[in-house]
Amino acid sequence: MSTQQHARPAPVGGSLLNATTLVCGVLIAVMATIILVRLIFGLGATTNLNDGYSWGAWVVVDVFIGSALACGGFSVALLVYIFNKGQYHPLVRPALLGSLFGYTLAGAAITFDLGRWWNFWHIFWPGYFNVNSVMFEVAACIMLYIIVMWIEFSPVFLEKLGLHEAHRKLSKLLFFFIALGIVLPMMHQASLGTMLVVMGGQVNPLWQTPMQPLIYLLSAIILGYGVVLFESCVAASAYRRQVEISMLNPMARVMLGIMGFYLLVRFADLIARGVLGQAFQPTFIALSFWIENACFIAPFLLIRSVEARRNPARLFLAGVAVMLGGILLRLNGFLIAFDTGPGWTYFPSVPELLVTIGIFAAEVLGYIVITRRFPVLPREEAYAQPTHS
Repeated sequence: MSTQQHARPAPVGGSLLNATTLVCGVLIAVMATIILVRLIFGLGATTNLNDGYSWGAWVVVDVFIGSALACGGFSVALLVYIFNKGQYHPLVRPALLGSLFGYTLAGAAITFDLGRWWNFWHIFWPGYFNVNSVMFEVAACIMLYIIVMWIEFSPVFLEKLGLHEAHRKLSKLLFFFIALGIVLPMMHQASLGTMLVVMGGQVNPLWQTPMQPLIYLLSAIILGYGVVLFESCVAASAYRRQVEISMLNPMARVMLGIMGFYLLVRFADLIARGVLGQAFQPTFIALSFWIENACFIAPFLLIRSVEARRNPARLFLAGVAVMLGGILLRLNGFLIAFDTGPGWTYFPSVPELLVTIGIFAAEVLGYIVITRRFPVLPREEAYAQPTHS
């Protein structure tokens, strides 16, 4: 059998009923109950939001962080379709699946946080469009990107259903949606950084900079690769498959290169604005700043050499470190280092945390169901290829 045939995706198979899916099901049921209470009785009944902190976990974690963690499809598409690195093509579908669930559920989470949630349809109605608003640009791009990703992923369902003619016709149009699938996340990930800029002096100077659009875009690309490392290692362990070292090794090297540029931009900006000294003050915010950046530096120590990048455990830890760094970058800017003045504090309520956990549980359950029943992951023989640096 040829390498191309080996690399063709195939369902993993196996039972859908196990401890992981049962736990996910319970967490999703709890989430659904809390959401129902929130929709009936309002935000005050389920959240700790207040006039000083109108954005909490459901926006910062589920949307800002959730969408960044869902950039695996976008990051891998950059390699495959823009830089013409076809060897990464087997990673496209699994990465796209993770992005699909991440963005779809992040879009749903926005509705939970709307005060008058019954007006959510305004985003779809031209009469309510505010084209001068960065929030509108983010919402419109995310909405379009979700639609584009479902179209990009639809060949998986067409293959499973045996609709070969429909698959062939769609394949002729996919280049257009792939292009949109690269442009749209670049736009809204940069705009998420702009949302931090427009908050002005409420944001600590360590994170308040006109460079945030670039910082957020670069960190989203890095996060995409980190999530692919993490998901690949976890899926291989869960399904008792080989880790895709032949693809993850060179991809990790690309990630390190972009991360080096990110750290250069980050610290050059702090030095140019004369605020780096605030990172050396004895404060919790300064400590959080260094933990954030230590997470971005850690992969250079973990997977610097070719030999280290052939170690699945090191690749996994590097992926986790990158994810933590990206999470802290957003938590620091929008919550930890965000100060609306004296008298206002915020910490997520238990229902808020349970809804956030439920959203991630829904992503895990969806990933398990789709990969077990649909052709997403490459056949395992595809991994038994020579490893390149």
